[in-house]
Amino acid sequence: MNRLKHLLPDSLAARLVFLLAIAIIAANIIALAVLAFQQQSFDQRAREEREIERIAALIPAMEAVNVQLRRVIARDASTRFARVRVEDAPLLTETATGTRSRYIASQLAETLGRQDVSVAIIDRPLPPGADRNGATHADQVIAITIPLSARNGQPEWLNVVTNGAPSRAGRVDSRPFLTVLSLSLLSVLGVAIILARHLTRPLSQLSEAAQAAGRGDHTVRVPETGAREMRQAARAFNAMQAEISQFDAERMRMLAAVGHDLRTPMTSLRIRAEMVDDDELREAMVRTLDEMTVMADGLISYAREGQDAEKMEPLDLGKLLRQLCQDRGATCDVASGVEVTGRRVGLGRAIGNLVDNALRYGEVAKVTLTQDRHNAIVTIEDNGPGIPPDRHKAMFQPFTRGDDSRSLETGGAGLGLSIARTIIVAHGGSIDLANREQGGLRATVKLPLTRQA
Repeated sequence: MNRLKHLLPDSLAARLVFLLAIAIIAANIIALAVLAFQQQSFDQRAREEREIERIAALIPAMEAVNVQLRRVIARDASTRFARVRVEDAPLLTETATGTRSRYIASQLAETLGRQDVSVAIIDRPLPPGADRNGATHADQVIAITIPLSARNGQPEWLNVVTNGAPSRAGRVDSRPFLTVLSLSLLSVLGVAIILARHLTRPLSQLSEAAQAAGRGDHTVRVPETGAREMRQAARAFNAMQAEISQFDAERMRMLAAVGHDLRTPMTSLRIRAEMVDDDELREAMVRTLDEMTVMADGLISYAREGQDAEKMEPLDLGKLLRQLCQDRGATCDVASGVEVTGRRVGLGRAIGNLVDNALRYGEVAKVTLTQDRHNAIVTIEDNGPGIPPDRHKAMFQPFTRGDDSRSLETGGAGLGLSIARTIIVAHGGSIDLANREQGGLRATVKLPLTRQA
């Protein structure tokens, strides 16, 4: 079963065409087998009819001559396929009960105009060691007995043992069969390929839309076309996308509202904290309020990125990275002519967050850009303390940081990596963290190329 699965093509359209081709070939082979069987039956019937005509022609000639000439005629009529004898005793006394025997007897009786014809199908003796299970009609012979008119008061019988005359040499000609099979395959598969593509196109569109939705793009919709089942699936997918999009919009609006509404009471508390006479208490209160301000600003920023309505367009990624490095003072080593499809502001924000983190936790940040066959690869390296490997995945969760501080001096509320990952995944890419062997952290971003090599 596993080997059979490996033989099947990968795509649904190719599998439909492949299975249809197998069905056509199997149907033609079955038709060829039926044709060969029918041809054997027709040949057998034709041989038997020819032998009936030959025997029927012998009877009038033998009835008209004397005993000696009868035996001469019988000897001359014998062949290597039939033994004809005029004998004093009958070989058979009655017709056997088989369908084939009765048919031959009735044909002879009708041709001769008499009913005293006896026919039987008997087994031919096999050589020693032969297998009777493999016997066919070729291993059987036809025995026929017809009484002749008495001469000199002595009754005589014509006894014939024949295998039905020689069979036609050859089998069913395979050349016409192969020609018909090739033409039928070409014509049917040509139509099948067009039909399979037409049937599977809505499924491909649904698959692409589902992948986009998995990356966070809830604006994509599927055309409600194709077969009824595909229209129903597309309609259900579009309804799901609309509900998720509405839910996300409400969630982001709520986050933005919470972050915005927190600013007013925190500003009021900060003014009051500044009026506290105890220096130590005042500094602690102000520090706490600063952390809360960072968190509120982070909520607003996170909500803003979730509601990004910027359109996707072709981007020169190298040019964008050089600008980011120049603005932040990072080292830049990027290849030219690397083009991706994305949102300029969104990607700038995502990669900018990674560069900012590298500069914040390390003395330098180095940005490089390369490409493979399918992806643009951006790496951001620093020489900071790194992050424990068991926390790499957790760092992409909101409000997760490499240290316990949330002060303005050490970098905010821990939303930078979460925002960066949300934007990059929405572009069909991926982001991974790894510690460098020589110390520091390496962030690797992969984005699909607009023009793949």
